[in-house]
Amino acid sequence: MTPDELQARVLYRDGLVLIIDKPAGIPVHQGPGGGPNLEQSFDALRFGFPKPPALAHRLDRDTAGCLVLGRHPKALRRLGKLFSEGRAAKTYWAVTVGVPTEPQGRIEAPLLKISTRRDGWRMVVDETGQSAVTDYTVLGQADGLAWLELTPHTGRTHQIRVHCATALGCPLLGDPQYATAESGRPGAPMHLLSRAISLPLYPKRDAVGAVAPVPPHMAAALAACGFTTGG
Repeated sequence: MTPDELQARVLYRDGLVLIIDKPAGIPVHQGPGGGPNLEQSFDALRFGFPKPPALAHRLDRDTAGCLVLGRHPKALRRLGKLFSEGRAAKTYWAVTVGVPTEPQGRIEAPLLKISTRRDGWRMVVDETGQSAVTDYTVLGQADGLAWLELTPHTGRTHQIRVHCATALGCPLLGDPQYATAESGRPGAPMHLLSRAISLPLYPKRDAVGAVAPVPPHMAAALAACGFTTGG
């Protein structure tokens, strides 16, 4: 990604924080196998500061949308406290294969990380795992797909993906890990968008935040489920 392309993805900027529109399909930082990642391009986001910003939280490689960066160590400490205390309000949009039985509800299903030599690691619902809570609302549906708005109240790894696939029985369209061959519609990219985030950073000011646009790979499925550009 060129510096100009990354700068064009800035949704919000002030002296403490940047919120960018992360593209799907690229990891936010370098993994064990190396390869391209978003973090290696952060120098383009200094905007006059002596050092590039750093990640305040994470999004999965195949998730698009609002990603928060801290512009210096003090900002990162403040943001880290917001995220750890659950005060960063996050809204996600997803397209699932299958429609939840109830039009809205709360999923309370603890998550545990498991790992095997053959299959690698994954998250599973397990009573011995960490507490995980997600609210959902069905915003639209068509042709066996559902458009969900989801609010995670905890920040567990793969939380929305596992809650949709396991607790609702409706895996995300294109999920490479938690959708089965029968339910996942192989070949589709994962349909998960970090749609909006709100951060109460300043005690005497309104929360700051941003709303991410719908990425091209999700546009057709969301339109089929009732989304319009004015929505």
